[in-house]
Amino acid sequence: MLTTEIAKEIVEQTMIRLNRNINIMDNKGIIIASGDTKRIHQIHAGAIEVLRSGKPLIIQNRDLKHWKGSLPGINLPISFQGCIIGVIGITGNPKEIMEFGELVKMITEMMIHQSFLSTQLEWKQRLREVIFEEFLKEFPDQESIKQRLQLIGLDLQPPYQVALIDIGLNKLKKTEIIQLFENVFAEKPVLIGFIKANQLFILTSMLPEATLKQRLQPVVNLRNIVSRIGIGSSVQEQSQIRHSYLESLSALTLGKIDQILTTYTEVETKALLNQLDPRAKTQFQNRILGNLSDKLIDTLEHFFKSNLHIGECAKNTFIHRNSLIYRIKKIKELTGYDPQILQDAITLQFAIWIFDLNKKESHK
Repeated sequence: MLTTEIAKEIVEQTMIRLNRNINIMDNKGIIIASGDTKRIHQIHAGAIEVLRSGKPLIIQNRDLKHWKGSLPGINLPISFQGCIIGVIGITGNPKEIMEFGELVKMITEMMIHQSFLSTQLEWKQRLREVIFEEFLKEFPDQESIKQRLQLIGLDLQPPYQVALIDIGLNKLKKTEIIQLFENVFAEKPVLIGFIKANQLFILTSMLPEATLKQRLQPVVNLRNIVSRIGIGSSVQEQSQIRHSYLESLSALTLGKIDQILTTYTEVETKALLNQLDPRAKTQFQNRILGNLSDKLIDTLEHFFKSNLHIGECAKNTFIHRNSLIYRIKKIKELTGYDPQILQDAITLQFAIWIFDLNKKESHK
């Protein structure tokens, strides 16, 4: 627990406050950090005595011949969880430094305890991410998952649902972002962590499907943190968590650019189209839209977004109603499909969706 890195930090922080040389010795009495770098790796006889007796040792000038590698000062045991793990030495006149020796010992032990807690938190968080990664395998090791969940004291029960969140540029640490989302689901077992450097996963448990979207709604407003959110469907079996994840990924990538939160049901048709053979998709797109200009394709997209409403589409695209009608007739002439007839509109909409999917793919 008393690593060289922690020892160096203790020495640096303590010396700033005391303006005295500090030595940290490990459980073998070897100096592992010191304000006097020449003393590092030397054996400190005084520290060996402290480790043996478990008691503080005061070294005066007259005692130096008995304590090889030591200088005048006081040496105090460093305790952690009932064990002596090292020794801290303060160089100087014992009469002058005695009064704050115990304070230095207390601060040292507090820093070690804090470092231990941070390490524990990091370990548990990494374990959460490993568990989620196991869920995503085609054939997850259920026994391994069960054992790891027990280690972090988490009991996941159905239904399960996955959300993926793209994190925007911000000044928060990863632990702070995770804590922010854990607070949203405080009363339910939930697995939260980073699956990529800027992508957070949330695996909910025992939460109704509609509730996840409601819980995340306030987070949508945190534009300085959240960029996009994709939500998969609710599933009943742990083996299906992978499918909920893949759906959340589709929702994230296929959702509207101007829409922050997207559920899989909103993009399900696009997702199904996206699974088609690339050659078949391109062939279909070219056959339907191949003769249309970019302007007419854009008009068609806006027409569908306006639910085939000519007046609303003309208003949204800032063109005259008659101009829009002319373009719609032109689209019918060039494609053979009438955007104002439902069956034809479905074919044209599929072609537009494939066009958008191919465009996104080309920009990756």
